[in-house]
Amino acid sequence: MKLLRLVLPLAALLVAPPGLVRAENQAAVQVAAESSDQSDQTDQSDQSAAQPSDNTDAFSQGSAVNGDEQQPAGAAEGGATDENAGTAESTEAAGAEAAKPVVISDFASAVAALSSESYDDKLKAVQFLGGLGDARAAPILQALTEDRLYAAADGALVYVDGQKLRAALDGKEIPGPKPAGLNLISANNRVRGLIQGVLGQLRLLDPDASVRRRAAEAIADQPTAESAAALARALAKETEPATRAAMLTTLARLQVQDADPAKRLAAVRSLADSTDPTVAGVLRHQLEVEKDAAVRAAAEAAIKSIQSRLLWYDIGADLFEGLSLGSILLLAAIGLAITFGVMGVINMAHGEMIMLGAYTAFVVQQLFRALLPPGWIDAYLVVALPVAFLVTALIGIGLERGVIRFLYGRPLETLLATWGISLILQQAVRSIFGPDNQAVSNPSWMTGGVPLGGGFTLTWNRLGIIIFCLAVLGGLAALLRYSAFGLHMRAVAQNRPMAAAMGIRTGRVDAYTFGLGSGIAGVAGVALSQIGNVSPNLGQIYIVDSFMVVVFGGVGSLWGTLMGAASLGIINKFLEPFSGAILGKIFVLVFIILFIQRRPRGLFALKGRALEG
Repeated sequence: MKLLRLVLPLAALLVAPPGLVRAENQAAVQVAAESSDQSDQTDQSDQSAAQPSDNTDAFSQGSAVNGDEQQPAGAAEGGATDENAGTAESTEAAGAEAAKPVVISDFASAVAALSSESYDDKLKAVQFLGGLGDARAAPILQALTEDRLYAAADGALVYVDGQKLRAALDGKEIPGPKPAGLNLISANNRVRGLIQGVLGQLRLLDPDASVRRRAAEAIADQPTAESAAALARALAKETEPATRAAMLTTLARLQVQDADPAKRLAAVRSLADSTDPTVAGVLRHQLEVEKDAAVRAAAEAAIKSIQSRLLWYDIGADLFEGLSLGSILLLAAIGLAITFGVMGVINMAHGEMIMLGAYTAFVVQQLFRALLPPGWIDAYLVVALPVAFLVTALIGIGLERGVIRFLYGRPLETLLATWGISLILQQAVRSIFGPDNQAVSNPSWMTGGVPLGGGFTLTWNRLGIIIFCLAVLGGLAALLRYSAFGLHMRAVAQNRPMAAAMGIRTGRVDAYTFGLGSGIAGVAGVALSQIGNVSPNLGQIYIVDSFMVVVFGGVGSLWGTLMGAASLGIINKFLEPFSGAILGKIFVLVFIILFIQRRPRGLFALKGRALEG
C-alpha cells in the first residue's frame, strides 16, 4: 500500500498536462510525502515495541530520510516558483528573439538571413539577392536548393562544391578538414520555386556568354515581371552579339503580350527576323487573341517571313544530315569497293568487319578507363583508330588466306562462304560481349555543336566524321596513286594475267588488298561508334547500303564510291520527311535498279583491256 501511494502521484505527475505540473501535482506530491511519513512513523512505532534497542537508530535514520524527502518537497515549492519564473523569463526572451525582425540591407545580411528559422525571412532574403543582381549569390542559392548550404558554429554560411568547402560570402575555399558542427539549411517548395526564378535573373550577369544566352532563353518559358525587368537591365550591359540577340528576342516575346498596342506592334516587328521555330508559335498564339488590326497584320507578315527563313534552314539541315549519312556510307563501302573491284569477291562478311572495329573502340575505351588516369580518356579515340585498323586488317588477311583464296572464280560460293563467316563472327561477339548494346562515349572535343538557327545544330561528332571520311579517302587515293603497292593493285584489277606475267605476285596483292579493305571497314566501325550504340548486328545495317553504293558509283572506283555515297545519303534524307525511312530506302533501291539498267558499270567505271573485254 505504501508503494502504491507513492506510485500513483508520480504517475499523475507524468500523465497530467504540463500546465498543472507546477501547481496541483506538486501539492499532491507534498501530501503523498506527508502521508508516507505518517505511515512510516506508525510502522516504526510498532517496531519499537519489539526492538527498543534498535528503534532509536532506525527512527533517527527514518527521520533523516523523511526529512530529506520532505525538505525538497518544501523547497520544491519555492524552487518551482523560481523555476517557473526563470522559464517564463526565457520564454519571453525567446518570443522576443523570434519576433525580432530580420534586417536585410546588403549582400552579407541577405546571405545571413538564409539561415533564419523563418521561411518568410528566407523568401525575403532570396528576393533581395535577386534584386541586388550580384552574381556571387548564384552558387549560394543553387547550393540551398540542392541541400549543400550549411551554417557553421560561429554563424558563418558555407556550401559544398564537389569535394571542396567554400565560404558563402566570398566563395573562397576553406582549407583543411570539414569542420564539425555544421547545420544544414533547409528550404521548402516556396523557397525553391523562388530561387529558380532568381537564378535565371542572376545568370543573366554570368561572365560566360553561353550561360547568359541560355538564361535569356529560359526566361521566355517562365516569364515574370521581375525577370523581364532583370532582362532589360542585362540587355543594357550586354555586348556579345549572339547573346544580345537572344535577349532581344526574349524581351520581344514578353512584350508581345503587353497591354499597350504600340509595344505589341514593336515587339512583333522585331520578331519578324527571328529563326526560332518557337517564335512562330508565339506569334500564332497571339494572332488568335489579338484585336488590334495593325498588330494582326504585322504578326501575319512576321509569321510568313519566319516560315520562309526556316525553309532554307531545313534545306541546309537536310544537306548536312545527307552528307553525314553519305560519309558513313562511304566509310562502310570504300573497303568493299576495293576488294570487289580488285578481287571480284562478294564479301558478305564486310559488315562484320565494321562491327569488329566498333567493338575495338569499345574495348580501348574500357582499357583507358581501367588503366589510365581520368584525364586521358579523351585520347582513346586517337588510339582506337589504328588499333581497329590493325585488328580488322589481320582478320581480313587471315580470312583471305584461309578461305577466300580457294574460291576465286566462283562468286556464288564466295558469297555463301562469307555469309557463313559473318554468322560465326556475330555469334562470337555475342558470346564474348553479350547480346546487349554497348555505349561508346564521345570525347569532350567531339561533344556538342554550333547552333545555326531554325533548330539546326552543326554537331561536332558528325562534322568530325565527314572530315575524317574525306581524310581517309584522300589517303587511300594517295596510296593507290603514288605507292608501289597501289600500282600493283591497279595492275591486278585491270589485267590480272598480264600483271602476273610482269612478275607481280597477285596472291600477295589479293591478301593485302583484302586486308586493306577490311581495315578501312574497321575504321568505319570506330566512326559509327561515335553516333550510335555498338551491337552484334551493327554490320548488317550497312552491308546492303554498301553494296548499293558500290554498284551505283562504279565497281572499284574511288570517285564513283564518293559520288554514290553522297548522292544516296542526300536523296535518303530528302525523301524521309515525305515517305519515311523504310519507304525512302525502297524508292532509292528502285532508282538504282533502273539506273543500272541504263549504265550497268555505274557512274564511274574502271577502264582496262581485261575489264572492257
